[in-house]
Formats: sequence, structure tokens, C-alpha cells
Amino acid sequence: MPHRRFSSSLRLAIALVTLCFHPLGCFHPLGIALSAEPKKPNVLFIAVDDLNHWVGHLGRNKQTKTPNLDRLAKMGVTFTNAHCAAPICNPSRTALLSGLRPSTTGVYDNGDPYELAVNNKQSLVTQFKDAGYETLGMGKLWHGGLGFPKQWTSTGGPDGNGQRKTKVDDRSIGGIKFGIIDGDDTSVPDTHIADYGIAELNKAHDQPFFLTIGFHKPHMPWNVPKKYYDMHPLDSIELPPTKQGDLDDLPAVAIRMAHSSGDHAAVLASGRWKEAVQAYLAAISYLDGQVGRVLDALEKSPYASNTIICLWGDHGWHLGEKEHWRKFALWEEATRAPLIWVAPGVTKPNGVCNRSVDFMTIYPTLCELSGIPIPDHVVGKSIRSLLADPNSAWNDVALTTFGQNNHAIRDERWRYIRYADGSEELYDHNNDSYEWTNLASKPEHNALKQQLAMNFPTTNVPAVKKVSAGDENQKPKKNGGKKPK
Repeated sequence: MPHRRFSSSLRLAIALVTLCFHPLGCFHPLGIALSAEPKKPNVLFIAVDDLNHWVGHLGRNKQTKTPNLDRLAKMGVTFTNAHCAAPICNPSRTALLSGLRPSTTGVYDNGDPYELAVNNKQSLVTQFKDAGYETLGMGKLWHGGLGFPKQWTSTGGPDGNGQRKTKVDDRSIGGIKFGIIDGDDTSVPDTHIADYGIAELNKAHDQPFFLTIGFHKPHMPWNVPKKYYDMHPLDSIELPPTKQGDLDDLPAVAIRMAHSSGDHAAVLASGRWKEAVQAYLAAISYLDGQVGRVLDALEKSPYASNTIICLWGDHGWHLGEKEHWRKFALWEEATRAPLIWVAPGVTKPNGVCNRSVDFMTIYPTLCELSGIPIPDHVVGKSIRSLLADPNSAWNDVALTTFGQNNHAIRDERWRYIRYADGSEELYDHNNDSYEWTNLASKPEHNALKQQLAMNFPTTNVPAVKKVSAGDENQKPKKNGGKKPK
């Protein structure tokens, strides 16, 4: 019996010593080893409003000055061919954050209430909260703010959407709003949104966190301090490339989209096109500075080595290309936007991926990287394989929807647009990056169009609208739709 007790004690001692020095073990203050599960990664989720592909490292516009966005791109993987699910704020954000496409929810426009089409449980943020994350946010995430209150552990309060009360030298051209602020960066609401993110990164967090920073700029009005305008002298401004008669080969519905706002006619009549371009560049440079402040705070924090960073612009923006301004179209300038990932242990520095992806990939990718089950309703596909190897095989395309049954497919070479009335556009990006020549009427491309059209959604529900109490027949369907192949 004594021998048996000694053997049992010896075995226990050996087990304790082994556990104490095991990589997944840790010492209790009393010397007892405690097992510990691998630490979940934090997430820094940066949303940017109306930021198109005029970002330095993407090379679309050589005048842009974005050292901090370019610095972030070098930290991980940047996607050069990334596109929104919808070229307008509300449906773009609703799709990305719910995992459901506009053609399934019926959220096609800013006036379509997303709260009637999707729910809190479907939210990306809620998945992290339910998985034990501290969900923190300030600024614009869903359209108009932070969205469903129940998805948040805590928030930064009012985000100051709109311009602070300070003197502005208004230089607007009709609906294109911009001016120079008589003040410093604290006069712009996004500075305080960045302050919130910095403060959270300076705190001790007992739980892994999902921290959302929702920047408004470069959304109009492009009102920023003079120093950002000075970074882009007016006499050095170059207009975006355009072509005389660019709309001559387009269907009527596309021409109506191009001229819907009347902005281009107003800008041409003013003779101040360069001033508007300067203002947009200034707003981007301001935004870049705020991103840089947040990155600095993360790098100085104890969370730097265990935080996933995902930065995305909600859609593109035209500045006169195809005689169009703003978003609200299915062309490259309206759909393409930055998408940058840093995933510790997965991405490598200086990664560049040229595969065609859309922002429906963000939801499932964040879940997979964080070890959270991807909900069944999510239609997007994770791009973790592309984060690990940007040149790995990828057979999906980017799908963008603007209004019921109007869709664009973008692969690595082609953009194919088909409108609800059956009219079409087709562009070869290997030879026509500004989409000046519509090839849709060429018979030799019929097979290509049929192949690309297989990626269009099969469900195209009507737009969701506010309904009176008890009118259940008008509520939109929650399911349906088709994943792009």
C-alpha cells in the first residue's frame, strides 16, 4: 500500500510539472498549473464612407496622398479587385453586415428600412458578441449609425454625424458640397471617432474585443481644414480620364443613371471641376490621417500581435467619369473600393491579391479567422485561402446590385452589366480599364455573357418598404438568393 501511494504521488507530481511547462499551461500564483485555451484574436473593423479606389497603393489616381492606408496595405493583404454588394450606403452596409444580398432582403436604396428586412441575430457584430467578444463601436457602421442596439456591449455615444459648428468657407457646386474649415482636425467629427478607438486600444480588456471605427469622410460635405487642401495645390490637379461621347454606346437606362443627379452638367457649367477633385482628395487625406492615428495606437498597445484588421470602403465614387458623379451606378468607379486585411498568423506583409471578390466575403472570413461558426443564412464565401496565399485558386466573381434586378458581374477581366429591362454592357478590363467601349452587342461575346450571367441571383424581391401594423403580406422574405459561383 505505501508503495502504491508513493507511485500515485509521483505520477501526480510528474503530471503537474508537465502541465506547468506545457505551452498551453500557466502558473497559478500558488504554483498550480492551469490549462488555458488559445487566445482568441481581437478585431479592429474600420469602415470608410464613400472612399473609392483613389488610394495610393491601388494606383488608380497618382495625385492621392494616403501614406497610412498604404502602410496598412503593406502590413497584410490588399485586394485590387474588390467590389461592393451595392453602390449606395444603406444596401451596401446591410448586405455586408447581415450576410444577405440586396436581391434577397429588398434593401436597394437608402430609404429602404433595413430593420424590416434583417434582424439583430443576423448581424455580424452579434455573432461576435454571442461568442464572448466585447463589441465596441462609434461612428457609421449600419446606415445612419451603429444599428441594432442589442449587438453592442458598449458604444462611444453620439458620433457627431455632420459638420461641427465652425466657420466654413463654402465652395460647393450645386449638389457637390465642399469647403475649407476655419479650424483644426478637432472641428471634424471623425477626429473624435478616431479618439474613441484610440481610447479603447489604450484600455485593458478582459475579453477579446470587436472594435468598430466607422469613419464618415470622405463622404460629402468635403469640409476639412485648409492644410489638407494645401496638400493638393489646385494648379497641380489633374482631371480623371474621360472620353468624348462616352455614353453613345450605352442603353437608355444607363444614360439615365449617369445623368440622374445633374451634377456633371453643373460642374461643367461652373468651370470648377478641378476644385471638386481637389476637395475630394483633401477629404481622403484627412481620413488617411485619422486611420494613421488609430494604427499608431494599435501598434503601441499590447494587442498589436493578436488583432485582425479589416478596412473597407462601402462603395466607390465617380468624379466625372462616364459623365457621372457620386455612386448610384454599376460601373467600375462606383463599385470598386479598398479592402485591406491584416490577420496575424495568416497574412504576410506586402500581400497583393488581384482576384475578384465582393464584400459579402467579409462576414464569413471574420468568422472563420476568429473560430466562430458561420451562420447558415450567410451567402458569402470566406477568403481565408487568399489571405494566406493571394495567388491561390479562386473561382468566384464579384456581384453588385443597384435596384431590383439590375446587376453587375466583375471577374478578373470582364465587367458584365444587365439591367431589369434586359439591356446590357460588357467591358474588357485588360484593354479598357475606364470602360469606354461597350462590347455587349458583339456576337462573339454571347457565350461569355451567358457564362457570366450564371452568377446573377435567381431571387430578386421587391424593395422593402415601411408597412402599417398587421400588414404581414407586405413583409419581405428573409431567405432565398443565390451565391455567386
